[in-house]
Amino acid sequence: MKNIFIVVGMILPLCGILSAQENLFQLRSALSKNIETKSYQSVDNPSSSKKSPAVAVLYSLLIPGMGELYIDRFDQGKYSFIAEGSLWLGYISYRQYGLWIREDARNFSTAHAGAVTGGKNDQFFVDVSNFTNTYDYNEKKLRDRNPEKLYNVNSDYYWNWDSEFNRQEFRSLRVSSEKVLNNSKFIIGAIIVNHIISAVNAARLTRQYNKEHEDGLGSWWLESSLLGQGVKPDGIKLSVIHRF
Repeated sequence: MKNIFIVVGMILPLCGILSAQENLFQLRSALSKNIETKSYQSVDNPSSSKKSPAVAVLYSLLIPGMGELYIDRFDQGKYSFIAEGSLWLGYISYRQYGLWIREDARNFSTAHAGAVTGGKNDQFFVDVSNFTNTYDYNEKKLRDRNPEKLYNVNSDYYWNWDSEFNRQEFRSLRVSSEKVLNNSKFIIGAIIVNHIISAVNAARLTRQYNKEHEDGLGSWWLESSLLGQGVKPDGIKLSVIHRF
């Protein structure tokens, strides 16, 4: 019976020693990880993590939203990016629709006035929509003393509407096409404004980003490490670090 108590008495101190050793190993491991992390932070140059406002602005001027993405703030840049896609889609739609109407109108003038549309500028179709035929147009220019603007009636600049109703119909189509095409120009203006807004926002966010990183300068922190090797340390070393 005494032997059993002796064995138990020896096991209990041994378990305590093993537990203490395990705790020391855990402490050393935790301190080592802490030292590695702090050492990395102290060596890291905060200026290397700064972002260039000029680069952010350039990116946003090229593609809205990309400047914000450059500084990891696409949560704000996505709105400019989505607006850019929507505006371009609107521009293409307006432009294509206006060209379709204009093409239909010019084909209508060929069918009902005999106008030759190939190689003609926009002013020619304005004149076709305003005058019944080339003779009426030339008479008006002679009265206005603008002989340099006359059309040759024996060339492909001759036209003659088959009815006043069809002339008015052509005029309505032409005006509609011009309005749609002019609206597409306003969308281009909106696209330019969207680029500028994104660039300004990217510059603002870049300054904010750099300021947040610079706030780490001048900070203090405490580092700890074990002294000595082996299971039993000689002590704990505490170091106060200041970041300049």
